[in-house]
Amino acid sequence: MTMSRSFSEKTRLQTLAIVVGLLCGLSAVILIDLIHLIQNGLGFLFEERYDWVLYFLCPGLGMALSLLFVKFIVREDIGHGVTKVLTAISKNDSNISGRNTWASVVSSALTIGFGGSVGAEAPIVYTGAAIGSNIGRKAGLSQKNVTILLGCGAAAAIAAIFKAPLAGVLFTLEILMFNISMTSILPVLISSVTATVVTYLLIGNEVTFANSIADFRMSNLPFYLVLGVFCGGMSLYFIKATLKVEDRMRAVKKTSVRWAVSALALGIVIFACPPLFGEGYGSLTYMLTNNAEHITADFSTSMLGNPWMFLMFAALVMFLKVFATALTNSGGGVGGTFGPTLVTGGFAGFVLARLINMTGLAVLPEANFALVGMAGMMAGVMQAPMTAIFLIAEITGGYELLLPLIITSIASFATIRTVEPYSIYTKRIAATGELLTHDSDQAVLTLLKTSKLIDTDFVSIRQDSYLGDVVDAVKSSSCDHFPVVDSLNHFCGEITLNDIRSIMFDNSAYDSVKVVSIMKSVPSFVYTDESMESVMAKFERTGAMTLPVLDDENKFLGYISKTEIFTSYRNQLKEFSNE
Repeated sequence: MTMSRSFSEKTRLQTLAIVVGLLCGLSAVILIDLIHLIQNGLGFLFEERYDWVLYFLCPGLGMALSLLFVKFIVREDIGHGVTKVLTAISKNDSNISGRNTWASVVSSALTIGFGGSVGAEAPIVYTGAAIGSNIGRKAGLSQKNVTILLGCGAAAAIAAIFKAPLAGVLFTLEILMFNISMTSILPVLISSVTATVVTYLLIGNEVTFANSIADFRMSNLPFYLVLGVFCGGMSLYFIKATLKVEDRMRAVKKTSVRWAVSALALGIVIFACPPLFGEGYGSLTYMLTNNAEHITADFSTSMLGNPWMFLMFAALVMFLKVFATALTNSGGGVGGTFGPTLVTGGFAGFVLARLINMTGLAVLPEANFALVGMAGMMAGVMQAPMTAIFLIAEITGGYELLLPLIITSIASFATIRTVEPYSIYTKRIAATGELLTHDSDQAVLTLLKTSKLIDTDFVSIRQDSYLGDVVDAVKSSSCDHFPVVDSLNHFCGEITLNDIRSIMFDNSAYDSVKVVSIMKSVPSFVYTDESMESVMAKFERTGAMTLPVLDDENKFLGYISKTEIFTSYRNQLKEFSNE
């Protein structure tokens, strides 16, 4: 007896959640080890006196290797992993190609290991989501449960790479925008905990970022509020700058030229600011342990001995991190903005605290502000305050700073939401109308696909036909309207029973009245890849009950009816709300 017949789908889902957690935990460990292996190899190969080679040339080399790997082996765009997952959920029935269960691990390891200024979190999220999607489909789960298992993979990936199970669950619920019931959260939690256990066993249970944070003082609360507003402003800058740089580089059509420009610019930026090399987590650790001056240990510049010059340098790193990240991704590297967001936030908190300390306004614990700034920046860039609060608390062990984490994250989120309603992951998707939200009605409408609601039970009539051919079509069909097409099946118009009712029994007109003389145009068309929101807008605008569906070449495919949309909507909403 097969597993599908032996166990209920709920039982299979929970069992498979454990499998997904195990595989995602192993994938995260492999990615971390690959990155460290490449970095250690480069460090051994290029001794200290050859650091200029490491900083100037290696990031571009890593981008080139990743670019070639993706182009000739993967043969699919795998950048911007979290955005790809959101698109898969809203547009592709949660289907992710099987090759993505390993492709992002290899390409991001090459990118980051050679010094690309991006994070490993988005690639591992894409990997985890792909693992969940493929296992769910192979196990024959329903689309809803495939989506949940995809979410299990994403949660497990975050939990594994940060050893933060709660943050993994919140990431799935808050950033991937799942409208799932409390019952459905259980498999997500199972996967998240399982993946965390795997990394604990293989890597150890130390927190991701060692720190030397001081005790929380209520007198510093106003400054944490200021930090939140500052992080909100920096988050807006981060989103705008990232998208603008990537759009500019995307305009360079030739891949080799785009790589060369990005690699050269990235090499110059990293050579000028070595802390931008790689993820930047080393610099974060320095700031969190009150050793911020060590971020300049890789090069000697007498000016940085001046406190104000050092502060200006730290601020420069904070502002340039976004450019280094965008250039890495634009030039063919594969990585995410998750890590760079944390690094920028850490620098933001440190710079603000150091500035206040140097001006004598107060005496602030710089490590605390660097830690809280990480949450503030994440809350703004990703517009996910809950994920930000608990992720930073988990990866630093900084639960004693929970109150400032909450205040700063909320302030950052509120600040950016006044001018930017979308996160860095959702901004481009929102422009297409394919973004899932926490609004159940809107989410259900987004999940409905025009291509799946096409009624093809119609008799087409050729444009060069006569009334007699129309009457024959009426006799063989139960429909009351008939599409008129040319020899290539391009849609030309339609004929309804009302159009021919007065002449359809006139036998003398059967061979004399041409179809082109009695057909009429339709108020609007629908295209097979059009969003359901757009389709419903056309129905509302025209008042029609049915509209023809065309492909990209204007060839007739069938009709879509408002009645069928409403029926499918009710069925989908019922499944959405089903416990």
